Amino acid sequence: MLTADELLVNYANGIFPMAQTADDPVLRWYSPPLRGILPVGGVHCSRSLRRNLARGGWRADTRFDFGAIVAACADRAETWINAPLTRLYAQLHGSGHAHALAVLHDDKLAGGVFGVSLGTAFFGESMFSHRTDGSKMALIWLSRHLADTGFTLCDTQFLTPHLASMGGKEIPRDLYLRALKGSLTKVADFGGRPIRDAHDLIATIR
Repeated sequence: MLTADELLVNYANGIFPMAQTADDPVLRWYSPPLRGILPVGGVHCSRSLRRNLARGGWRADTRFDFGAIVAACADRAETWINAPLTRLYAQLHGSGHAHALAVLHDDKLAGGVFGVSLGTAFFGESMFSHRTDGSKMALIWLSRHLADTGFTLCDTQFLTPHLASMGGKEIPRDLYLRALKGSLTKVADFGGRPIRDAHDLIATIR
């Protein structure tokens, strides 16, 4: 049975696991030739998204129930998050190597994202929306919080149109591995400072 420590070793070498379906007990390992990344502290925020944020009612929480965020990410018709991965993510959260960020609107869960951290690298695993712009708000808050707490690399594994619209891009595997190697020599602390409120977040958006 794969251990959490073994999983971290694979992350450190640029390899990540996925299952074919939620019911598939087998994990398959990936190191794609092109790797998706998001700019730390520089995720693109459209004018409509900024207006929505400025209307009020939005806040983010990095102390929300981690398991609930993972479950929300997996609650879809097709998911690669199976029971072994859910168990491993919970163990990594317990050891300080996995984190979740929830976004709430009028105190109701609107979206969220979770990922694994190692050094100053954050490996984004999955996100979800319960209302319009929920996952986009999560990415904006995550990007800023990663910058605030010392992270230098935000790995999205693959690049989707949704991520590309937020400023994501693809880089060749060799460049990714070089950036990853550098990030592992430094230290970041996801919980090192409180998450910004919406007013402070808006002030940082370019």
